[in-house]
Amino acid sequence: MKEVSRMKYVLSVTTATLFMIFLSNSSVAENDSRQIVKFPEMMQQHMLANMRDHLEAINEILLYIGNDELDKAAEVAEKRLGMSAMDLHGAKHQAKLMPEGMRKSGSRMHHAASRFALKAEEGEPLAAYKSLQEITNACVACHAAYRVN
Repeated sequence: MKEVSRMKYVLSVTTATLFMIFLSNSSVAENDSRQIVKFPEMMQQHMLANMRDHLEAINEILLYIGNDELDKAAEVAEKRLGMSAMDLHGAKHQAKLMPEGMRKSGSRMHHAASRFALKAEEGEPLAAYKSLQEITNACVACHAAYRVN
């Protein structure tokens, strides 16, 4: 029982941390040295909505892991973040306007989500949780290097 409580605590802290990262990256400081990436307004709004959905998907995944519902975590990861989600998000159209590094970070995130889904389907909560970091690493790297304007 102690392990389950510890896992739920870790999941709560992780969710809060991801939310704080998202908020800190959405506001632009005067000395922000990230590369500005310009998109047409409609495409920019679509991309930002996609990223908010990615964050919500990660939150759902964490909740499912905490409830030992790995099959549901795998489904969310693949359908909303994984390689299967790329058409849904219009990735081909957006990728044309992205710098190569941004495009690679996005690709790493989608591939990592599909790998996570496979790991979650194996049914080991801790192993699945650990593989989630590969997804968030791609998000953090991209948000640290780029911003839209």
